[in-house]
Formats: sequence, C-alpha cells, structure tokens
Amino acid sequence: MYSLLPAAISVLFLCYGFYALASRGINLITGTFFLLCFTTFFWQGTWAVLFQAESPASALILIKLGYFFILFLPTCLYHFLTEITGYTKERTYVYASYAFAAVLAVFLVFSDLFISGYYHYFWGYYPKAGLLHPLHIMQTVVVVSRGLFITYLAQKSALDYMQTRLRLCLTGLLVYLFAAVDYLCNYGYEFYPPGVVFVAIALGFLTIAIVKYDLFNPMALAGTLAHEIRTPLATIRNQAAGISRHLPTLLEGYQLAVDHKLMEPRIGPMHMEILSDVSGRIADEVHKSNIIIDMMLASSSMEHPDTLAFERYFIAACIAEAMERYPFEAGEKEKIRVEISDNFQFQGSDTLLVLVLFNLLKNALYELKAAGKGDIRISAENTGGHNILRVTDTGPGIPRQALPHIFAPFFSTKRSSGGAGMGLTFCKRVMEAFGGSIRCESVEGEYTTFALEFPAA
Repeated sequence: MYSLLPAAISVLFLCYGFYALASRGINLITGTFFLLCFTTFFWQGTWAVLFQAESPASALILIKLGYFFILFLPTCLYHFLTEITGYTKERTYVYASYAFAAVLAVFLVFSDLFISGYYHYFWGYYPKAGLLHPLHIMQTVVVVSRGLFITYLAQKSALDYMQTRLRLCLTGLLVYLFAAVDYLCNYGYEFYPPGVVFVAIALGFLTIAIVKYDLFNPMALAGTLAHEIRTPLATIRNQAAGISRHLPTLLEGYQLAVDHKLMEPRIGPMHMEILSDVSGRIADEVHKSNIIIDMMLASSSMEHPDTLAFERYFIAACIAEAMERYPFEAGEKEKIRVEISDNFQFQGSDTLLVLVLFNLLKNALYELKAAGKGDIRISAENTGGHNILRVTDTGPGIPRQALPHIFAPFFSTKRSSGGAGMGLTFCKRVMEAFGGSIRCESVEGEYTTFALEFPAA
C-alpha cells in the first residue's frame, strides 16, 4: 500500500521525460528536464521497491541505489533552471555541483560515512543518515536556492508569455522543494515521508507549463519577442525618415554659418560625411533587424507549418528575391556567383525559402569574413531526376567533429559572435515541410556546401 504513490509518481516523471525528448528533440532544455525526470524516477521508483523489501541486505542495496540518484537530483534541478532561464554563466557552478555530488557518491558506495545503515519504520526500511549526510543537505539548500533565485530574476524581466511559463516553473519547483521534509526520516523521525505528495503537486504545475504554455518550445518565445520588437523598430524607421527630410537643411545651415564665420567649425569633415548619411544607415539597420524578425517569426511557426497554403514557385525567382532583399554590407554581394542551369519548380513557400537562403548566406558571409578570403556560389540544377539547390562557400569549412551536429537545435560553431544555433534547424524544418531535405558537405580549410533537395513539383 505504501509503495503505490511513489511508484505512480516515478512512472509519470519517466513518461514526461521521454515526452519532452520525443516531442521537442534533444536540446539543452529537454535534456536537463529529462535528467530531472530520470533522477526523480529512480528516487521514487527505488523507494517504492524499498518499502516492500523484506531482508536487511536487499534493503541496504536499494537504499544505496536510490540515494545515488538523490545525490544528483538537486544539481539536475539547478541545471534545468539554468537552461530554462538562459543564465548560461551559471553552468560553471552547475558542473562544480555535479562534481561535489560525485564525490559524495563515492563515499555512499564504498563506505558508511554517508549512509550508516537503515531504520525499520512502520511502512518499511528507510536510509539512516551518516556523518557526511549534512553536506548533501547543505549542497541542496545552496544550489536549489540559487536556481530559484535566477528563475525569480528571469521572470521579473521576461516578456508576458515567458513570464507566465517561468512563474509556473517557479511555483512548481517551490512546491517540489517541500519534498525535502523526507530528510527528517533519515534522522530518526518516524512518519510516512510525504515528499511524494509535493512531487505530485509540482508535477501538475509543470504539466500546465508544458502543455498549455509550450515550455519546451524556445521558438515560441522567439516569435513573441519578434512581435514585441516590431513596434519600436517601426518608430525608429519613422524617426529616420524625419531625419532624412530635415537633417540636410540643418547641415547646410551649419556649413553656411561656418563659411560666413558666424560660428567656429566644431564638426570635422569626416563626421559631416557620416551625419549626411546617418538616416540611410539607420534605415539599413532597421531593414536588417526586420529580416531577423521575419526569420524568428517563421521559425516559431515551423512547429506546425500550413502545408495547404503551399504553391508552386520557380527557384530562380526565389534566388533573385533573396539577392535583392538581403542586407549586404559593402563588397559582399560581389563575392556571390549565381548559376542556374535548371530553373525548376518546387511546391512550398517562396517566403520560407528566401529566409532559408538568408540563413545560408548569413553563415557563408560570416565564414568568409572570419577567413578573410573566399567566395560563394549558388547553383540550381536537376541531377539524376533530383532538383537541387546548392550554396557553396570557399571559406574555412566546418570542423569534422561539428559536422554531425550542425542541424541540432542550439548548436552553433560561432558562439563568440552570438550565434543562437537555430538557423540551420529552421532550414531543416522548412525543407522537411517541403517534402525535401538538406545536407551539408564540408572539408576543413577548403569549402562548405549546403545541398537542398526538392521533390518534383
């Protein structure tokens, strides 16, 4: 009877862990959530078996097995909060906490200093705290408090949509924290450990965050953020238009005043040249930002693409549009060569394909700039009955060890420049929605080619 509730909770947590991986793929958020679910599963699952144990020897084995996972549970919780809040600088402390838990695990397995035996309560066997057990409690207090603190800070400054998700996480994990009352049983207080009840309630809050507010979809936040940025960008664009109308008159008046010695020249010729084009520069930056927003909005909608709205488009028209709309910097467009041997048609969305080309161009131009050399070739052809669009750059190439992971969410080879690791994931989702595929070939130091294969329209 005493084993039913922990057994049910353990199975539920395991199911939620696999649900996260199956529905959203493996990334830093789902991976850490799975670790949290997995350790909770072993904690409650082992206790469900322990409460049914009949011999002291088997009880001691189960106690050490269960506590092995309990040791890592607070750090898994801290790790999950670190990733869900985006406080990546906390990872150093997370890894240190894992290392500390591993040291305690050695004492748990090979000595009696952490667990010094067991109690035999009315519901069954239960672990007895050893001399080092208070260190685990101290670690739990420190890392969980830190995790809850960064979650609190994140929800205070987050947008409304993300704020709701973080508050649900915060509430659920605060309830989860009450499960620590079970530690009293390790010190001889005989009452049926109620921690499993708090775990069940916390699971309810996490369920709402996962199902209703799409906890594991980082692109949902990107879409919300993109919508929020649209308004200030429109304001900036309007202000830039006003500057472009009136600034030339002001500069002309300044120059006349200087020429007639009505005032001292306080603006140098170089700065005058910069000011004369400032509105154009602002407009260019707004244009670039709007393109990034388009990518974010498209990415957030690719979870459930509307394939019924797809139509037939010529590949050459999409390439031309991408070349026309992409915000090239000085000298970049001249590095690109377009060769279309077959102007094939595809069934899909011209807007989405243009955004895919934007992503590939952005990556290629970044690599050329980093290498200080190279060019880009865009080609469309029909090879062996397959319609293929290729984007090739002769930059530094992709390291061999990174190549298998480039389409994975949040993986980026250019973290120092702020790469989020979602661009190629977006490209892959678009091509799969079209019924096609994307693959990458690269030789480090020579070239990188992305081949987009389209089914016959």
